Amino acid sequence: MPFTAASLSPFPTVFLPKRHHFLFPSIPFTSRRLPIPASLLSSETLIQSDLQLEPDDPHQAPDYNSLDTWTERDMRSLPSPELEVIRLEDLPEQWRRARIAWLCKELPAYKQPTVVRILNGQRKWISQDDATYVAVHCMRVREYESAFRVYSWMSQQRWYQFNFALATKLADHLGKNRKIAKCREVFDDITKQGRVASESTFHILIIAYLSAPADGGIDEACTIYNQMVKQGGYRPRLTLHNSMFKALVSRTGGTSKHYLKQAEFIYHNLVTMDLEVRKDIYAGLIWLHSYQDKIDRERIIALREEMKGAGFKETSDVLVSVMRAFSKEGDLEETEKAWLRLLKMGSEIPSQAFVCRMELYSRIGEPMKSLEIFKQMKEVLRQPNISAYHKIINVMSKAQEVELAQALMDEFMETSMKHLMPAFLDMMYMYLNLEMHEKLASIFTKCLSRCRPNRVLYSIYLESLVRTNNIPKAEELFTEMQENATIGTTAKSCNMMLRGFLSAGEYIKAEKLHNMMRHKKYEIRPDLLEKIQNGLFLNKNVVDHKNVVDQTVSIRLGEEQREILIGLFLGGLEVAQNEQNRNHAICFSFQQGSDIHSVLRIHVFERFYEWLAASDRSIKDETETPYQFSTVSHLHFNFFATQFRMNSQPAVPKLIHRWLSPCVLAYWYMYAGFKHSSGDILLRLKGGKIEDVERIVKSLKEKSILCKVKRKGRVSWIGMQGSSADTFLKLVEPYLLDFCAKDDDSQIKEINFGYPDADSEVD
Repeated sequence: MPFTAASLSPFPTVFLPKRHHFLFPSIPFTSRRLPIPASLLSSETLIQSDLQLEPDDPHQAPDYNSLDTWTERDMRSLPSPELEVIRLEDLPEQWRRARIAWLCKELPAYKQPTVVRILNGQRKWISQDDATYVAVHCMRVREYESAFRVYSWMSQQRWYQFNFALATKLADHLGKNRKIAKCREVFDDITKQGRVASESTFHILIIAYLSAPADGGIDEACTIYNQMVKQGGYRPRLTLHNSMFKALVSRTGGTSKHYLKQAEFIYHNLVTMDLEVRKDIYAGLIWLHSYQDKIDRERIIALREEMKGAGFKETSDVLVSVMRAFSKEGDLEETEKAWLRLLKMGSEIPSQAFVCRMELYSRIGEPMKSLEIFKQMKEVLRQPNISAYHKIINVMSKAQEVELAQALMDEFMETSMKHLMPAFLDMMYMYLNLEMHEKLASIFTKCLSRCRPNRVLYSIYLESLVRTNNIPKAEELFTEMQENATIGTTAKSCNMMLRGFLSAGEYIKAEKLHNMMRHKKYEIRPDLLEKIQNGLFLNKNVVDHKNVVDQTVSIRLGEEQREILIGLFLGGLEVAQNEQNRNHAICFSFQQGSDIHSVLRIHVFERFYEWLAASDRSIKDETETPYQFSTVSHLHFNFFATQFRMNSQPAVPKLIHRWLSPCVLAYWYMYAGFKHSSGDILLRLKGGKIEDVERIVKSLKEKSILCKVKRKGRVSWIGMQGSSADTFLKLVEPYLLDFCAKDDDSQIKEINFGYPDADSEVD
């Protein structure tokens, strides 16, 4: 926005635009300091001015989704400290009163850079009391982001002394209006000062996280809740306990089961604080216990007794959870007892109850009884669901009932149901165990035509090819796994291929694979190491024994790894510094709710396997690649830390325009971008100054890609439309993972763009 010399009057230290000349505020001068109660600060205006404030608009109030009205009511009634603000008539200087009033008028109209520039021009005269008055006025007129900007600027001044009441009020307002990132920043400021946040701030921040659409909100809410109880010593309201518990059990069993410990902690607090324990709490706890890998039988029985003692009857959901838990242990008596109680209720029997009975009889060695239950289910429910087909095919495959399993698989494929992969894998494991390799190859081909390929599928087929000594075909498949980023290779698949090369006498190929495994720090099977040490390599004069076994491998970042890191850093990748050696580690984090991130994490995990910390490399199940993992701290990562971080904040290197290769752009797009249904492309850039963004835009323009930029706070959005978007996709297509290259508009909502308040208004 242009500024002229004529617009600087009457305040020569302020960059005032021409279109605004407010010499005196329309704010009445009152007497002395004004204590502001919490109720007034949250609902009424402090300053009567000529600004005509709109009445409360219920349609603009925060939508807390599934959170009930009692939770919101408790949030408003929580006590908070009173905030004292100066009264303008106490100031003897008329010019100071006028300038404060002018700031109250002007600052809400501007974005972050202009606000900072204006406030910097007031350094010679402004004090903490003056800045506090301006921040409170912004809160009165509901300009909470402006209040946060004033607070942030004020906290960086040398004269600033922490104001607990101001920080509390600001955090509460930001949280109520779902400005979650800013609310958390103020909350962290309170903690850094050695203070414990007020109960209202804890409560509001937890509710804000629970209502956030972005992934990770529940985890953050749990962290704040635990701090509230353990560090703050507060006794949260009943509605907060219930809202927390409801959020924990609102997901599917597979993802919610990890929150069992947190759910038990909430239940413990309800009991020790003598609060009402609802039926949903008991049912939810039993449900979470039923999904655990190791069933706590005694705890489930105790919960059922406590539920009965509280006067609650067991519903069908509770009985199904009981059946699920006891069927995993093969407890025939308890499972059938719950089944009979379900029948006595006279209501529709849930399909999951049939699945639990199939699991039960499979556990006790009666697979044909499971098949009989499946047929009964078809009669009662007409069309079995996906989980029923998965379970019965799994049962028949484990029992090695080939003909029955094949018939059920054909029936499953004829339905319009999706998610066939678990059934295909069960069939392939059965064929592998029975050495029926031709049928295994046939169903592998069928699976590729119906499902997206994955690493487990290829590993089973690779094992089959190695067992049949079809080494050329196995090598071809192994190469495909290496080249296809959505599949990749693991220590297990490499050991398979190494065993195949050694058995076929392909010593040169075995040597290359062995060296690659040592470079990737893959664990080599003892029997294969024994063959190497016994002189198989020496007999062929391929390599010296010391080079095979003893030589230490020094690892360096490859070109592809460097380009991957640059692309991910542009999208917001984090680093952590080791306090002992001052080196940095890369902290990878992917969203569990995104299909694209689910594929990308597997690829990145495989590409950086040799750099990962020992705890991350020692996962038990190679199919369960974690969504968060980190590398060891190493000198090689210091360069990226200095280039992409400045003062602990994301930054953009000055030479970034030279590093924007197609590969870098592809990983940036997969990690922090999305494609709109109209074909437009958006890339999120965290950190950097305006001139840094301009260098990126200029570099893309040289590639015939025209961009539009919108900057929101510390985040910039780079958009491409029409032919520019098409050109961008053609440029990065060779480097996109197969699944990410497909046009899938459903991914738009799954890419993490931060919480709703991560950015302010558009520049």
